[in-house]
Amino acid sequence: MLLKRITTAALLLAILLPALFFGSSDVLNGLALIVIAAGVWEWARMNGYRQTQALFFALDAFVVCAGVMYLGLTRYPMPMLWLVVTALWVVIASYLLRTGVASWAHIPQLLRLVLGGVLICTTWLALAQLRQVGINLLLSSLLLVWAADIFAYAAGRLLGGKLFGGFANQGKLAVAISPGKTWEGVLGGFVGVLLVAYFWLWLDQKFVLDSLSLYTLLHVRFGGWMLLALIFLTMLSVVGDLIESLVKRSAGVKDSSGLLPGHGGVLDRVDALLPVLPAAMLFVSFA
Repeated sequence: MLLKRITTAALLLAILLPALFFGSSDVLNGLALIVIAAGVWEWARMNGYRQTQALFFALDAFVVCAGVMYLGLTRYPMPMLWLVVTALWVVIASYLLRTGVASWAHIPQLLRLVLGGVLICTTWLALAQLRQVGINLLLSSLLLVWAADIFAYAAGRLLGGKLFGGFANQGKLAVAISPGKTWEGVLGGFVGVLLVAYFWLWLDQKFVLDSLSLYTLLHVRFGGWMLLALIFLTMLSVVGDLIESLVKRSAGVKDSSGLLPGHGGVLDRVDALLPVLPAAMLFVSFA
């Protein structure tokens, strides 16, 4: 299993890193389109649609996003879209994390499909717009999520239940949805985000890069209040992970699919990015 994980990760990096740094953003956007279509296919399957139906929905998502890219709409500022999408994530998270796994099946199937498809596709659009501004901006946004995930995992393993164990469920964050997640992990994730943020602030000052990073934009716009924005983005990364776990539990599956050997499915790898990238674009739009 470990060899599969390492091999798959190495292959993905070998494909995605050159695309990220390629002169034209179209290469990365095109690869991301394939990922998004696969994510929509997984989403449809987890919500009870048959294989052929899921493939049809995935093709629809691919065509719509490709049309957006062809028409050049990725270059247009869309601050109100990012405000609506981010607010939608907050509302959905507030409802689902309060009502639990059982509530998901009570939402009409078509509404679940459309809602997930829209949120997945707008993540692709956010990625395309971040890359349009600059590689530094996109990479700093991606690293926020990866740092939060890595540091949360490490802190959860080392400190899980030791700092907040006196609370209900021994410091568990959402025991009915993802028993392994703890408040210590959330705190560790935020510490990781802070370390990345202050390193990148230094990086932007020392080197001339193709764009400002997310952290410098937040610092310029909000000053010391940048910390609140980072807390919000860190919590959104947790929300993306928890909601995908909730949907998988409702569907009775361990992974969103088996497309990535050793890693599960596409949504298993990008779940935390889904709410964070639109929120990053929201901050960038008003910075």
